[in-house]
Amino acid sequence: MMPAFPPPPEGLDALLRAALRGDDRAYGAFLREAARALRAFAARRAPAAPGFDPEDLVQEILMAVHAKRHTWRQEEPVAPWLFAIARHKAVDAYRRHGRRLEIDIAEFAEILASPAAEAVPTPKDVARAVDSLDGRQRAVVASISVEGRSIGETAEKLKITEGAVRVAFHRGLAAIAARFGSQ
Repeated sequence: MMPAFPPPPEGLDALLRAALRGDDRAYGAFLREAARALRAFAARRAPAAPGFDPEDLVQEILMAVHAKRHTWRQEEPVAPWLFAIARHKAVDAYRRHGRRLEIDIAEFAEILASPAAEAVPTPKDVARAVDSLDGRQRAVVASISVEGRSIGETAEKLKITEGAVRVAFHRGLAAIAARFGSQ
C-alpha cells in the first residue's frame, strides 16, 4: 500500500517545466506550492526529537529539490519525484535526530548496583562442552580455546587451511552455545 501524501497543487508540473526553461517567477511559485505540500508530509514524518522543527525538514527537502531539479524527467509527474526526495530527507533526519527513548538511570540504580553473579565454568564444564563436539570441530575448539593456539598454529597442526579452522571454530562454538547456552 502506498503512503498517502498530500495531493500536489494543480499545475506543479507546469510550474517546474517553466522554471527549468528559465522562468524565475514560475520557480518561486513552484517552491511555494511544493513547500505547502511538503509541510503536511513533514508534520507526519519529522523525527519527534527535542528541538527538531518539521519546518527544518521542509527546508532540507527544498534545498535537495533545488540541487536535483535537473534530474526530474519532464514527461513524468513531479509529485512522485518530489516525495521520493522527501522520503530520503526524512530518513536522513531520523538518522541524525532519530527517536530516542530517555530513561532516568536512577530508576534502575538497584538493578545496576547488584549485578547478578555469572557462573564461571569449571574445567570439567569446559571439557564436557568440548567433548560434545565431533571430529574436526572438537580438535579446532580444543586447540584454540583450551590449548591457546592461534588460528595459524591450529591450521598447521591439523594440516588444514586457516579458513577451515575459522569455520570449524565458529561452528563448534555455535554448537556449544546451542547445547549449553541456556543452562
